[in-house]
Amino acid sequence: MNKLIVVTGGTKGIGRAIVEKFAAQGFDVVACARNEDDLQQLKTVLEQRHAVKVYVQSADMAVKDDVKKFIDFVLHLNRPIDVLVNNAGYFIPGEIATEAEGTLESMINANLYSAYYTTRGLVHGMRERKSGYIFNMCSIASIKAYPNGGSYAISKFALLGFSKCLREELKNFNIRVTAIMPGATLTASWEGVNIPEERFMSVEDIADTVYSAYSLSGRSVVEEIIIRPQLGDI
Repeated sequence: MNKLIVVTGGTKGIGRAIVEKFAAQGFDVVACARNEDDLQQLKTVLEQRHAVKVYVQSADMAVKDDVKKFIDFVLHLNRPIDVLVNNAGYFIPGEIATEAEGTLESMINANLYSAYYTTRGLVHGMRERKSGYIFNMCSIASIKAYPNGGSYAISKFALLGFSKCLREELKNFNIRVTAIMPGATLTASWEGVNIPEERFMSVEDIADTVYSAYSLSGRSVVEEIIIRPQLGDI
């Protein structure tokens, strides 16, 4: 049986690139996203291109009930999870003093709580088997405050802290945990900006990095990976 990777927010951007990278290596895939049409397109393309099995479930990972629904969907597959990628999240620019009321709560729900609850729901099988890998998609904003970062940076700082706690809790269960901290990557978050495409990193570079970390022997783990555009942050 193929190994299994679970990716939240798996139809676009970095999540999509990670799904495609692991599917190309023979992994079956479980993915969620809000848009059902995008999920069905992902399923069709990957199953035809790589001859793997793809399971999809629509879910808004900023909503706790949807997170629970996705966890139940994964558990009902009754398959061991080899890799979990907590990728779901989004970015709204703003300043703490002036951003819209509720911005912090919204981004904490999407960028932090989604990873927290998904991990709590799915990690028990990994602990029982003493095997697995968890990637948390953090950000340069997890280590560097910047203008207009606002609640996004707060949520990503917290996600890095969550990753550090997981690392300590799970290392004796032979479960590896890596925090990925990409800088500016060419995704929908940057649509409409007047910046040359070559100034950004590609989503494929992030996916290749994730797979490279996964490919290390079980004796080693890369705890944190910072990836920046060659010319620096934008």
